[in-house]
Amino acid sequence: MALKGFTLVAAVAVAVSACTPKTDQSVDRFIDSGSLASKVKWGVYVDPDGCDTWIADDGIEGYAVARLEPRTGARVCSGILPVGEAAGHNGGRSDPI
Repeated sequence: MALKGFTLVAAVAVAVSACTPKTDQSVDRFIDSGSLASKVKWGVYVDPDGCDTWIADDGIEGYAVARLEPRTGARVCSGILPVGEAAGHNGGRSDPI
């Protein structure tokens, strides 16, 4: 009986979650809300393993995503900067982090 109750609750939870409205992930809804594409500045950071990480800053929140090879999904370790440095939206200069 307890298993049937759990199954019913799980089924209802799945059904209700499917009814929630879609959220536009390209829009920031925090204090500094607005279109992310117009205000986020992207750069690259070289992590301690020597691999690239895409980094972004929209003023209040920051983002970091491992840079991956599109065809294979492998991490990109380009060697473009020394380990622990970042470059991109500050005129192309690198900054130690």
